[in-house]
Amino acid sequence: MTKPTLPQVAIPLVTLAIICFAYFGPFTRTPFENIILSVIIIGANYWEYKGKPFSALGFYRDKFTGKNLLFLPPLVAFGLFIFYVFALVPGIEMLTGVPIDYSSMDQVKGNLTTTLIWLLLVWATAAFGEEIIFRGYFMRQFVKFFGDSQISLIFNIIIFSSFFGYMHMQQGITGQIVAGTTGALLCIIFYLREYDLWFNVMVHGFFNTLGILSFYFGLA
Repeated sequence: MTKPTLPQVAIPLVTLAIICFAYFGPFTRTPFENIILSVIIIGANYWEYKGKPFSALGFYRDKFTGKNLLFLPPLVAFGLFIFYVFALVPGIEMLTGVPIDYSSMDQVKGNLTTTLIWLLLVWATAAFGEEIIFRGYFMRQFVKFFGDSQISLIFNIIIFSSFFGYMHMQQGITGQIVAGTTGALLCIIFYLREYDLWFNVMVHGFFNTLGILSFYFGLA
């Protein structure tokens, strides 16, 4: 592993400061926050990686295929959703004694217009936004500095899945633990797929689509 240059240290530190300020600063969080941060990250990567910001995140050109985008990810998302509904959520609720807070999704039930808007938002802010920030940027930067040995990978996953879970505070403590665990699984998928961010984006997007549709049809 080569020693990072000064720009490769300074640019990520400044970017991290901006991300933390956006998340924890004196601003009201908006649905477009992750989109704005993703644009900032792409700009930072453009500077750091000399005009190749997307491959640095894991958006590889050779992975942009129908099989990689529209065949395997829905299958993985479906399996992850089944685990989420029938094992993860009930297990964490039993552990904490507190039901997960889905009250923010009440507006979706039976409302087609709102559901379509939510689908657009979650694909933009969660599938693309969260994957760019938490997997494409945070995980890849960690690997750049600390490598991807087994011990480094464990710390990588624990740190950023915990951060990911914390950012879902609107769902209560149970929701945070569930989101953190789901984030850890997405981290593992990202690693197993050799840092293919296209794959993670699609898995995340299809997973959230299944969730929103279950609320729309009153199944959750």
